[in-house]
Amino acid sequence: MFDRSWYGRVLVERVEGYASKDEWKRGYDEINAFEAQQVDSGTTIVKLFVHVTQAEQDKRLEDRLESPWKRWKTGIDDYRNRDKRDQYLDAMHDMFKRTDTKAAPWTIIDGNDKKAGRIAALTAIAEALEAQVDMTPPELDPEIEKVARKALGI
Repeated sequence: MFDRSWYGRVLVERVEGYASKDEWKRGYDEINAFEAQQVDSGTTIVKLFVHVTQAEQDKRLEDRLESPWKRWKTGIDDYRNRDKRDQYLDAMHDMFKRTDTKAAPWTIIDGNDKKAGRIAALTAIAEALEAQVDMTPPELDPEIEKVARKALGI
């Protein structure tokens, strides 16, 4: 499982200027090549992006200021990054356009409702994994059948 840091080159490093344009542009090919390699070796890739609107994010940031139990969730970067939302959205759209592949497609989750978002994420993961599992039941071993029928008196 990779978290958002796997895509940091084409998001955070791009927007914050930590990577040159050549570096973050090369990141798309590196991401796609690595994911294709993983799929070719039998790995199931599930890419989820949980998106919240600016209004919902602002509500959550306000809650973090007002609730002592949520203050650990916020820092200066939250407000600095808030001012760069348009740049992050541009980078995000480029990321989807360049890394949404047949072998490793993106699933966008509406994160405004946390419970519904979690259900959607778990459903996407379960469906992707289930699609890779052979659900054909095994043949009944004749020896096991013989022993079982005798033991059960059937």
